[in-house]
Amino acid sequence: MIGPEISETIEERFQILEGKVLYQDRTIDDLNKVVIRQQDQIDRLTSELRQIRDHVTGEGEGIDAGKEPPPPHY
Repeated sequence: MIGPEISETIEERFQILEGKVLYQDRTIDDLNKVVIRQQDQIDRLTSELRQIRDHVTGEGEGIDAGKEPPPPHY
């Protein structure tokens, strides 16, 4: 049988470990939310960059210069 002093020490250590696990779980959840938000930003920026690249290279739905009249200074 375990003495009362040892039992209290084990209980204290268990509570400390339980607190650390809860803190780590909370931290992991917070970090996961940050990673998800950053991935959404990366996806959005990648899409915008692709649209800009297509517009600059003329592969996208850019302005068709043939449909617009020339500027007045021509």
